[in-house]
Amino acid sequence: MLKKTVLHNALKMWTHGDFTVRYWDGDEKNYGDGEPQFSIVFHKEPHMKDLKLTTDISLVLGEAYMDGIVDFEGDLDDIIDNMFKMQDSAAKTYDLKALRKKMTAEYERQEKTNIQYHYDIGNDFYAKWLDPTMCYSCAYFQKPEDSLYQAQINKVDHSLAKLSLKPGEELLDIGCGWGTLIIRAAQKYGVKATGITLSKQQYDAVSEKIANLNLGRQVRVLLLDYMDLDPALYQFDKIISIGMFEHVGKEFLPLYLHKVSTLLRDKGLFMLHSIMGFQETLTNAWMKRYIFPGGYVPTVRETVNYFIDFNFYLLHMESLRRHYAKTLTHWYENFEAIKDTLPEEYDDRFKRMWGIYLSGCASAFRTGHLDVVQFLLSKGPNNDLPMTNEYMYPEECPVEK
Repeated sequence: MLKKTVLHNALKMWTHGDFTVRYWDGDEKNYGDGEPQFSIVFHKEPHMKDLKLTTDISLVLGEAYMDGIVDFEGDLDDIIDNMFKMQDSAAKTYDLKALRKKMTAEYERQEKTNIQYHYDIGNDFYAKWLDPTMCYSCAYFQKPEDSLYQAQINKVDHSLAKLSLKPGEELLDIGCGWGTLIIRAAQKYGVKATGITLSKQQYDAVSEKIANLNLGRQVRVLLLDYMDLDPALYQFDKIISIGMFEHVGKEFLPLYLHKVSTLLRDKGLFMLHSIMGFQETLTNAWMKRYIFPGGYVPTVRETVNYFIDFNFYLLHMESLRRHYAKTLTHWYENFEAIKDTLPEEYDDRFKRMWGIYLSGCASAFRTGHLDVVQFLLSKGPNNDLPMTNEYMYPEECPVEK
C-alpha cells in the first residue's frame, strides 16, 4: 500500500498530459483532466529503494521498464513528449502584466508618435524615391541585374514562400506598410490577410488599394497597435512581421513575442524579419533623435534567446545583409536624383539628413555592423512541413516594370 501511495503522489506531479495507470493489484487511475492519451501498466510492485532514492518519475519508470516491471500502451511520442515537459525548464519567466502596464503608461502613446514621426512624412515623399511597390524594407536580389522593383517583389515572394501558405488560411502582417505583402498574399495564395499599422497615411493608402482591387472580402487593414489585438477575437495560421521588430524597444521584446504567440494557432508559422546589430549596444544617438525615435536594434544572440520562452521553434534563419546594403544604395541614388524636386518644406538640412541616413546605413550593412535576418519559427513543433527547405526557394517568373 505504501509503494502505491508513493507512486500515486509522484504521478500526480506529472501535470502535462492525460494518462491512465494500471497498478499491479488491478486498480486503475486516470491522471489529468482530459481523455487519457496513453497507459502505464505495472505488472508487479517496483523496488522500494527506487522510490526512496529519487523524486524524478522518469528515472523510476525508465528503470522499471528495463526490469520488466512496467510497460507502456499508446503512442510513444505522447509518452516521451510528456516526460520532457516534466523536466525542469530553463525558460525565463516574465512579469508580462507589469511590462504591459509600463508600456501603456510610459511608452505606447509615444510609440505611435514615433512611428508617425518617420512614416507620416507623406506618402508622396516616399513615392518619389521608393519603387512602385512602396516596400520600405530590405529587397531580395535574386540576380545582380534585378531592378529595385523586381527585388522588392522577390522579397515579398521569398518571405511568403517560407510560410507555406494554403488557400483559406488567415495571415497577419504586423506593420504592413503600404500593403504590398498582404495584397500579394491574397492574390497569389488565396489567403485571408490582415495588416495592421500605426501610420494613418499608410492606413489610408492601403484601404484605397484594397477597395480599388475589389479585395474587401479577402484583405483588411487595421489602424491599430499590435498589443490591442485580442486573441479571443483574432487567431491566425501564419504571422509575418517585416521591419517592425526594431520599433518595439529593448525592454518590450518579450511582450512582443508573447503577443505573437497568443495570436498564433498551434503549429502556426511566424516569419520575423528584422534589422539586427552585430553586438548589443545602445541605439545610435543621432538615429534615435532624427530618424527612428524610440527604436532599438536587437542582436541575433539576444533575439534567439527569447524564442524558447514563448514556445517558438527556430526552423530557418537567413541573413540578407548584403541585400539591404544594395537596397539602401538604390534608395540613396533615387533620393539624390529627386531631392531638388521636393516641396519647400523639405529644406536643405532635411535633405542632407536623409541623404546621410540612407548612405550611412548602406555603409553600416556593407561593413557588417548591421545585419538583417529572417527567422522562420513554429509555435510548438510542426512535423507537417516539407523535410527540406527547397520549398522556400521556388522558381519565380520575372516581374519587370
